[in-house]
Amino acid sequence: MKKFLSFTAIVSTIGFLSSSNVSAQEQPYQGVAGKTLADSKEWWAPVPKAPAGAPNVIWIILDDVGFGATSTFGGVIRTPTLDSLANNGLRYTNFHTCAICAPTRSALLTGRNSHFVHEGGFSHISTSAGFPGYDGRIPSSDGTIAEILRQNGYNTYAVGKYGLTPDEDATDLGPFDRWPSGKGFDHFFGFLGSQTDQYKPDLVEDNTHVTPDGRHLNEQITDKAISYLARQHRLAPDKPFFLYYAPGATHAPHQVDKYWSDQYKGKFDEGWDAFREKVLANQKKQGIVPAYAQLPARNPRIQAWASLTTDQKKLFARFMEVYAGYLTYTDYQIGRLVNYLRETNQLSNTLVFVIIGDNGASKEGTYEGVITPRTNSARLKTEPDFLKTNLENIDSIGTPQGSANYPLGWAQAANTPFREWKQDADAEGGTHNPLIAFYPKGIKEKGGIRSQYGHVIDLLPTTLEILGLPKPDLIRGVKQDSVQGTSLVYSFDDEQSASRHVVQHYYIFGSRSIYYNGWKAEAAHHPDNIDFDFRPGQTVTDKSFDDDTWELYNLKEDFNERNDLAKKLPEKLAELKKIFDEQAEKNHLYPLIDWYDVYNKRIHHPNGSDTQALIK
Repeated sequence: MKKFLSFTAIVSTIGFLSSSNVSAQEQPYQGVAGKTLADSKEWWAPVPKAPAGAPNVIWIILDDVGFGATSTFGGVIRTPTLDSLANNGLRYTNFHTCAICAPTRSALLTGRNSHFVHEGGFSHISTSAGFPGYDGRIPSSDGTIAEILRQNGYNTYAVGKYGLTPDEDATDLGPFDRWPSGKGFDHFFGFLGSQTDQYKPDLVEDNTHVTPDGRHLNEQITDKAISYLARQHRLAPDKPFFLYYAPGATHAPHQVDKYWSDQYKGKFDEGWDAFREKVLANQKKQGIVPAYAQLPARNPRIQAWASLTTDQKKLFARFMEVYAGYLTYTDYQIGRLVNYLRETNQLSNTLVFVIIGDNGASKEGTYEGVITPRTNSARLKTEPDFLKTNLENIDSIGTPQGSANYPLGWAQAANTPFREWKQDADAEGGTHNPLIAFYPKGIKEKGGIRSQYGHVIDLLPTTLEILGLPKPDLIRGVKQDSVQGTSLVYSFDDEQSASRHVVQHYYIFGSRSIYYNGWKAEAAHHPDNIDFDFRPGQTVTDKSFDDDTWELYNLKEDFNERNDLAKKLPEKLAELKKIFDEQAEKNHLYPLIDWYDVYNKRIHHPNGSDTQALIK
């Protein structure tokens, strides 16, 4: 690997005056302003400049993609661009997210745990709460990677999903301090919320809402990203850039041209049980999972594929054909970006991280799948009514007129080989996502596999170490909190090195877990509730956190949580629960809040009058 630039070299190159890394705009004036020009000495603050030859940086994060979906990690959905990046870089098979979008993205961009930066839930009025870990407003003391790189001479761009702007700030009147432009990005093109229609997106450019042009959002954001980079390459070819590429894909609604979905016609007729078996075999062959790996039992709420009716099989297979086409299409758009860099001779000096999913596969599609948003009246229908309605509208799945999400069975299949799914911070199926690291000048091994434990908070310190940049004490004059992530650079050249990230907590809507040096303790909360009234007539009932059952797993021997050791090793479980409590106190996780508190209006936001309507 190349020798990374030292901080001393950077100080010399940039002209910074001290290790405090004060931006040029914040440095005290160092000239002399006398009564006359003869008595004076001129001085200008040095313009931030990146070290000579500093690499470009691209972070790509996909949405709602399970561990076993892509061909890159053993799946049967073709992702040739991601395959190529991984085959010329590294696959990280023990990487983790926060189990849902906003917490993951806040932790990624800041290098700090989500509750610590106030994103324990979302920035939406419906789910934020008046406590430090939940108010949905990232403090200025927790600066983003974009802010750090911009004050070190990078241009910074973001396209796609942002998801961290409070609802009440998301109009064209601002304030804009928690828009992308207020968090270090020179330009932004995408949407501020958690999800949007792919053909009629709630589209923003910089600080203004704009009218979409009718094309698929993935195509629009890729065009915009390439235009940003082309302009920079033309005007400042020696200046590096940071691009945050975050498509809304593959979050619902699953929408894509039939050209892509029809490529998978008939490919899923064997169903989700066969899918899981096939993917696990691929993962073993690729060395993605241990040779001893076995599938966890099918979730008891999911029917065996063989037991389904002919109509159910037809409908459910079409849902997955559309999803697969949507994912392959997303990979194609990433390929356009990669090809642009290759054609302009920039790819070899570009650091690329790809996080395949901000959480596990989505469990929000119900048993029968969703084609159009469910209304309150639709919730009262029986499951046969849902099935009948979906069959009548099967041709709209994936179209601009449909708002589709696949059935729960496909979520478990896409998460192969793990249990559970998105929102479940207790289980690996919610938090275990693939990572690709690509950097031709800094990674010697091509196609290597790394099993060191990692988390989204690790990418910020990893990037800074590669660039040779310090963690800043100040950003725009604001003193910064410590970065909590652990750089992964130590693992680039050493497949056998021990994991340095040894403790990590997780918490989403009541489900929670703690990882410590290969051991994991976890507790589900409302484990039977999916999207509140997942089955017709089901209601959310109150449940004490004290009644939750804790489980214990040795992930070094049981990576996908098949053997609960809680009763066998109660002292080990008690040790981990104590660590969870310590991490919760440190990271502003308390008070524990679950969906019941939100749904029944125990959380009162001053600007949100009807939380039930908003969260539906």
